[in-house]
Amino acid sequence: MVVATLDAMAHPRSETMDGRPPESRGRGRFAPSPTGELHFGSAVAAVASYLDARSRGDEWLLRIDDIDTPRVAPGAGAAILRELERLELAWDGEVVHQSARRERYEAALQALRARDLCFPCACTRREAGGRIYPGTCRSGLPPGRRARSVRVRAGDGACEVVDLVRGRFRKDLALEVGDFIVYRADGIFAYHLATAVDDAEQGITRVVRGADLLFATLHQVYLQDLLGLRRPEYGHVPVATGRGGKKLSKQTRAAPTSARPASDVARDALTFLGHAPPPDLEGSPPSEFWSWARGEWSLECVPRAASRPSPPDWDE
Repeated sequence: MVVATLDAMAHPRSETMDGRPPESRGRGRFAPSPTGELHFGSAVAAVASYLDARSRGDEWLLRIDDIDTPRVAPGAGAAILRELERLELAWDGEVVHQSARRERYEAALQALRARDLCFPCACTRREAGGRIYPGTCRSGLPPGRRARSVRVRAGDGACEVVDLVRGRFRKDLALEVGDFIVYRADGIFAYHLATAVDDAEQGITRVVRGADLLFATLHQVYLQDLLGLRRPEYGHVPVATGRGGKKLSKQTRAAPTSARPASDVARDALTFLGHAPPPDLEGSPPSEFWSWARGEWSLECVPRAASRPSPPDWDE
């Protein structure tokens, strides 16, 4: 049953850019967190998502996941947009910013509260017991304690997705995570809740992103199910790693793609994803790489590994 306050989120809009009825055209999305400039790892995720949507004739939307404001780097969101434009990865519609959508997440939280699917929690991170929450506040706050966060009740039994790249993936959230946070002690809505709500409201039908988010997908589909929202399909591509096997990121000082020729970024991203372009495209504008790749793209050709070493020089 769809929760009344979220009913509008469960349905895509009624028209598409090419005139086809909405049920015949899907939507993909790229949703980077603006913690720094686009690097090779995030470019791989963008290319995979873009090509998967465009090869199917789907729309490709862009969302800036800036709900976690303490991690947002000034100017990073604008820099990411400029780099996507330089790489000729054109998106459909307006860019959505999570930071402007708090009322939608509040509506989802209230819907969970109304059905006793979440509860206030007074525990600090240390008291919460590390990875698996022990259920300290599940039946009520301890005497003399005030709520710090809100947790959703983890249901019994396994949560499962059939990933388009990596196959069947299932975990028992109650046993392996416990009740998890949907509203943080610092007043920020948790990533899992915001993502579940946004993907539903934007009518996203297929999410292609890095394999480091595969476990997070289980949290998100669990919330989608609780809120009566439609699940997208999911495909998780390998994460690019640098020296020592660490994921490329701002923390590992990954080099921005803006420092390299756009054609090199396109060539290396496609090769990383198992779609090595022909030599005659060397040095061509990115649009020519994408034009070739749209006809060749298949998630079956993407390596199934959780991570892969980045091409030479990208980890410097």
